[in-house]
Amino acid sequence: MSLFGLGSNKNQRTFRPKKNAPSSNKGVQLKKHIDATLGSGNLRDAVRLPPGEELNEWLAVNTVDFFNQVNILYGTLIEFCTPATCPTMTAGSKFEYRWADGVQIKKPIEVSAPKYVEYLMDWIEVQLDDESLFPQKLGTPFPPNFREVVKTIFKRLFRVYAHIYHTHFQKIVSLKEEAHLNTCFKHFTLFTWEFKLIDKAELAPLIDLIESIVTVS
Repeated sequence: MSLFGLGSNKNQRTFRPKKNAPSSNKGVQLKKHIDATLGSGNLRDAVRLPPGEELNEWLAVNTVDFFNQVNILYGTLIEFCTPATCPTMTAGSKFEYRWADGVQIKKPIEVSAPKYVEYLMDWIEVQLDDESLFPQKLGTPFPPNFREVVKTIFKRLFRVYAHIYHTHFQKIVSLKEEAHLNTCFKHFTLFTWEFKLIDKAELAPLIDLIESIVTVS
């Protein structure tokens, strides 16, 4: 299956059209900056806050970008990551993730990996569409808890990477998509490391890979 294919219809709900960056002029400018710096091939430079730019604006635009990246990556696996093959959301034998959103599902529940990802993508989309959290209009302030919302989004997106690497990496290799996966994860890791978005304890399932990225990159 092509990396950019949408997969089978039965799992279509897990995937959705790409989200756009915040529609303010600033958001559009920052998205262009991301695309330009990524094109240079230097991921360390690509993640740094551009001079003179506001941190929350930078976090917001990148949150949308990484949401889209993970959505597309997981889309390569929907035929192989099923309730039968992945009855729980795990990252190896030591780590299992249960779902709760604090609103509709307040007590963490055990769900299959594809169901977890479906819940997660739905939940993130709600956050991104909430203009009180991710303002669309130029000059609208970000809420005081914005960084905490962003950290929760990145923590949960990391879990998708952890599941892919531990459970589906050989399938990724067979699809000849490992280089793309590794580049996306390197970009994700350098960004979260730069802005301290994920607590180190949460990174344990992939800590060796992460440390090789942040020390060698």
